[in-house]
Amino acid sequence: MSAVIYPSTNFKATEQLVIDRGEGVYVYDKQGKQYLEGMAGLWCTGLGYGNRELIDAISGQLSRMSFTHMFGGKTHQPGIDLANQLAAMVPVKDAKVFFGNSGSDANDTHIKLLRYYFNAIGRPGKRKIITRERAYHGVTVAAGSLTSLPANLAHFDSPLDALGILRTDHPHYYRGARTGETEAEFVARITANLEALIEREGADTIAAFIAEPITGASGVIVPPAGYYERVQAILAQHDILFWADEVITGFGRTGKLFGCETMNIRQPDQMTFAKQLSSAYYPISAAVIRGDMYEAMVEPSAEVGVFGHGYTYSGHPVACAAALKTLEIYQRDNIYAHAVEMGSYLQSRLAQLRAHERVGEVRGAGLIAAVELVNDRAAKTPAVDLARRVTQLCQDNGLIVRNVAGCALAVCPPLIITRVQVDEIVDKLTASLNQAL
Repeated sequence: MSAVIYPSTNFKATEQLVIDRGEGVYVYDKQGKQYLEGMAGLWCTGLGYGNRELIDAISGQLSRMSFTHMFGGKTHQPGIDLANQLAAMVPVKDAKVFFGNSGSDANDTHIKLLRYYFNAIGRPGKRKIITRERAYHGVTVAAGSLTSLPANLAHFDSPLDALGILRTDHPHYYRGARTGETEAEFVARITANLEALIEREGADTIAAFIAEPITGASGVIVPPAGYYERVQAILAQHDILFWADEVITGFGRTGKLFGCETMNIRQPDQMTFAKQLSSAYYPISAAVIRGDMYEAMVEPSAEVGVFGHGYTYSGHPVACAAALKTLEIYQRDNIYAHAVEMGSYLQSRLAQLRAHERVGEVRGAGLIAAVELVNDRAAKTPAVDLARRVTQLCQDNGLIVRNVAGCALAVCPPLIITRVQVDEIVDKLTASLNQAL
């Protein structure tokens, strides 16, 4: 065993698969065995592996200027260009962009920006944040406190109370509905609970509500129709900001440019990006806020002499060059339109599994989906052991999927996937499920 402390890994089950190289939608282990990367790495390699044009853009920027920072008035053109391009793309009014290195640090940045902003406008008491059960928003101390998955909270003693973290219902109808409750009734009940939470805590103490438009690690939850419309109405009524975590759903993943568009989230106040922003070829994240929020922070920063937040690698020029080239390729090569077509095909193929006796639900949008396994369809008893066996058998059969939310199998392939490769995913997943049984 090596000296590595592995992330999100059972320390008694490390170094089981050594990935050696990648090409297109496939990766290969040290023995040369091929695997279709059905999870785009960690929901992130939109352009797949070995894109020569993207590699050349990174190499070119390394040769021109391998590093410079953005502290103290210094800047560089790739960072300026990327921020301007993102600001023109997002549904945030007069958007301003702060760069980081990961989705976790971008969400940490948002928490600090919220506090800075509300202090700047004379409302220092407005600092609590509403997250949801089964949420995933990162693993740093602050972002990890917004995460609600048990494994991410156990043993870490996250400072939930100190950070003012509140939790409301998850919007998973299949797992959260009461007996006989319709989707509309489910939405009405859980949004009423949200409003009751706000009234109980006091809207003047709550800064924002954070949500992934469609969740990832919690099981690819697609909220029912009407959910986000009601949530937005409640937040607007109580003067609470809507914070969209688009780390997984951004840049064509859900069948639209952003998950907000797919789920009819009209104009978020904050957005978080990472992963597909650079197709994971270089670490980069972006925390996006409304322009008026930024303007409110200008004078306070001048009084102090500096806006006292930033990372050494904020706006790393090579990362920015990678993201710029990624966005160029997405647009130029019609990757978004291709993802819509392949996403529709993936969803239709996976829908065939709904007839399987051990499949409780198939859900998703675009090129992100989950197949939830059960021991009994009527009782909806989670088939946790079966899901683990199927995940391993998929890997044995040359397909990488991810076991999430205990009994669900997540699928999230690169956006460049072909129809034949979609068939390969579904055929191998189905065969592995039957083999496990």
